[in-house]
Parts: sequence; C-alpha cells; structure tokens
Amino acid sequence: MSRYYPRPMRVAPPIHHHLITGKPVPGTILLVNPFYPKDPVSSFGKHVLTPTLALTSIAGSTPKEWAVQYWDENLLQGHLPYDPIPQVVGITVHLTFARRACEIARFYRERGAIVVMGGLHATSCPEELAPHTDIIVKGEGVGVWPLVLEDIKKGAWQRVYEHRFDRQYHTEPLPDRDILPRESFLTATSVIATRGCSNRCGFCYLSTRGLKMPYSAKTPEQVVDEIRREGTPYAVFTDNNLAMDHAYLRRLCRALQPLGIMWNAAVTLDVTDDPTLVRDMALSGCTGVFIGLESLTTQNMLDANKKSPPAEDYATRVRIFHDYGINVNGSFVFGFDHDTPEVFEQTINWVEENRLACATFHILTPYPGTPLFRQMEAEDRLLHKNWDLYDTAHVVFQPKGMTPEQLKDGYDRVYKRLFSLASIWKRRPEKVTSVPAYLAATILYKRSNLFWHLLIRTRLTRKVWAPLVEAARRRNLKFREQLQRSSSSSAISPRVSLREWLFGISTSTAPTPGLSDWFRPKGLFFQKKNHRARP
Repeated sequence: MSRYYPRPMRVAPPIHHHLITGKPVPGTILLVNPFYPKDPVSSFGKHVLTPTLALTSIAGSTPKEWAVQYWDENLLQGHLPYDPIPQVVGITVHLTFARRACEIARFYRERGAIVVMGGLHATSCPEELAPHTDIIVKGEGVGVWPLVLEDIKKGAWQRVYEHRFDRQYHTEPLPDRDILPRESFLTATSVIATRGCSNRCGFCYLSTRGLKMPYSAKTPEQVVDEIRREGTPYAVFTDNNLAMDHAYLRRLCRALQPLGIMWNAAVTLDVTDDPTLVRDMALSGCTGVFIGLESLTTQNMLDANKKSPPAEDYATRVRIFHDYGINVNGSFVFGFDHDTPEVFEQTINWVEENRLACATFHILTPYPGTPLFRQMEAEDRLLHKNWDLYDTAHVVFQPKGMTPEQLKDGYDRVYKRLFSLASIWKRRPEKVTSVPAYLAATILYKRSNLFWHLLIRTRLTRKVWAPLVEAARRRNLKFREQLQRSSSSSAISPRVSLREWLFGISTSTAPTPGLSDWFRPKGLFFQKKNHRARP
C-alpha cells in the first residue's frame, strides 16, 4: 500500500483569527466535529462511511425555534463557518482532537459566541477544557441539551451540566439527519439500537471512571421506522455491541428482514453460540460484522477483563459467519503485556489463514480515566500525556514484551501487509464466483487513498459509491432467497459473478428498488426541515 498522505488529511485547516465578522445571530446553533489527522497506513474511506451520531442526536433534541447548522472539518470543506456567527457553538470533544476543539472554541468565543463542549473528553477531563469553553456537558448530552439552551436564552447558564445515562433509550428523540451533507457520506443511516455494554474491558473508553452506561434499547419497531425514514439501502449500527441481548437481536433481525436493506454492526463472538441467530442476521441483510477479537493470547483477554471465548475457538466461530455470507472485520490490539515481537507475524498469518475480508489493528492506548491508564501511571510506564498521539496509531507507553520502536514498527508492517495485493489475494473467498466482488470492493476501499481524498474533497462519496452499494444489495437479496429456501440448520455461501456484482443483474423475482429510487429529487434522501440549515 502506498503512503499517499496529502496535507489536508494530516493537518487541520488554518483558522484565521484576524477575520472581521458580524455579531452572533440569536437563535442559531453550529455543531462542530473537529478535525483529526488520518492514519496513512489505513483507508481514508472509513472516515466518511457514516456521520457522527453525537451531533445529529443533539440536533434531534434541539427545540424547533433554533436553527441548526452542521460542520465536520473532516469533510475538507475549508475554513470554519463565520457568516453569520452563531449564537451557540456545540463541539464534540474526543481525546485526540481536544487541542483542535479548543482552537475552534477560541475563534468563536472571540466573536461573542457561547461555546458548549461535550463528549467523552468533557466527561473524563473537564478541568482541561474549562478554560477554553463557556459550558461543559458531562455524561449524556441529549437529555440536558434543551435545559442548556433554555438557560442560554435566559442569560443565566451554568458552567457545568451533568446528566446520567439513566433514561430509557427508547424515550429519546430521533437524531436529526436533515442537518447533514448526505452527499459526503457513504450512508447517512448510522443507527444506535442499544446503548451500553456488559463488558468493562480495562482498555476501553466505556470503563472511564464516572461513566456509567447501563444497557437500554429502542424497540425493534422504532429502529425499523428510523431506517425506513432515511430510505437508503445500507445502514450501519454503531452500537458498542448489538448482540449483547441475543433475544433482542433476533427480534430486531426479524423486524429488519422486510426492508430489503444491507447492514453492518459490531457484535461479540459469542453470537455464534447459536448459529440460527447468525442465520437470522444473514436473512435480515447483515453482510458484515466488526468483532473485537483483540488478541490471539487468551491471557491478554483475562488480564483486560474481557469476556470472550478462548482464542483457540476464534477460527471456528469466524467460519460460522462466513458460512452465512457475513464478512468479518476482526479488530486486534497490539502491546498487551503478553505480546512479544512475534505477535505481529502470528496475527497477520491468522487473519490470512481464516480469510478475514478486513482487519483493523490498534496499538494499545491507555485512555485517561480507564483502569489501564491508572495501571500504566502507577507503574510509571506512560511515555507522555500528549493527547494528540493517544489515537491507537502511536506508542504512548512502555510495553513489557518489546520496545516502543518494535511495537510501532510491527503495527505499520501488519497494515502494509494487510493492504498488499498478495494478502488481499490470500484472503479471497473460497467460492470462486465471489472473488470478483471481493477484489473490487477491497481494492477500491483499502488501496485507493488518492481516490478517497478526491471523493471527500469534492463531496462525491455517496454519488460514486451508490451504484456499487445497490449492486451489492441486489446480490445480497439473491443470496437471502437461496438461504431462505435452505433448511434452518444449513448454510450456503454466496455466489456472484462479476457481471452481477457490477451491474446488479439478478434472477431474483422480489421487487427491488433500482438506483433511481435512491436518487429521487423529492425522496427522503433530499428532504430538509425548514428549521434546520447545513452548509
């Protein structure tokens, strides 16, 4: 894989503090997702697959009298909006772009706007953000956001608002996706059906001190309605673990099946305890799962307090997904205490042997407030506290089984090999007829950063990918018909020709919307509420 790394993907756009602007316009809100540098060894495309739900959820809870604008710096559209200056600026803050968030806050505060910061970093490190913002929201922001705006209208806001994740998730308002530049994302239908996770892995942000997120779920009917409103052929569930409640997942799958869409989600490997559940996922349109395999060393998982099947069972369980036509994106973390320099070769060999369509690699990163951070700090193993580099692509601690240099070099090497043509070929599907589709999708997504940079900058992501998504959906519908006809105890592998994948030609008799249905000028994809605005 070539290291194409243009400046706009690694350096935030300049902020011109000398600009002369007008006064803030009352009743206007700007919601900002700050820029963060992209890792040159991974695909730029993953940053525009779906928009952040944090900001659309805040927009959904905004009273109707406010006009809301959305701005994502990662869409490469230039300088921050300044004509007009909004009355309120809401910024979602994560550890790795906290510094950038503070720079954005400064620009708007200098011009009289009221800045509100929320997100994980506002919860874990509020004292760091306090000098740079007018208001901090800790915990769940959706529930307290209307109160924040009401206090701003009165001119008597608090410095800190805190709200627990104690409301039933099905009572929350729908995200407002009408603020989004939909053309900039592969799909705007990013959905959360369930909130919370039963695991408290020591390295995960969900284990941050003070963050308690009990499990709660929307009804399957609510989820279906939310997806149907968008009218798109592909949805991405961004739940921490959609499969935490297996009975709920089965009900959700059966509710999704009539929609005829494709969907992906993060689940845990134990969903394969019941292969009939995996079958229901496939019948409802699941084409890919993201699974935190983390490590091929079981002791690493025990040390991290992660509940997971033993590593020696991984291959058998991955095969169950493959048998039902579901691709697996395996996520691995390097740098655990039982890792040695051999872990990199061992892991990439396993990925290739088990034909994972995709894999995601991370360097173990101790997030502030987590048990892992406290352990590293107590053992004096933290190399620094430059949060910009706490992005899982840099080494920020002293590993036990190797040097920091070995850890970083190994991380780079496995990504380089994963995206190599040789590895892509080794991981091809066993069914020969499925190979063309796999190669086309993998090469376009994983080896085309020059292509992705162009698409992002010109806002062509959805337009270019929509025909490919529709073709894949037609292929999936055909596979689902074959699976439905098979017995409940058997699985089949998807078959497809290059002609079918590229042009969507199918022998299916089921009514399937064509490309024109996804581009209707008056369709759901282009409707916009009057009280919302976007660039």
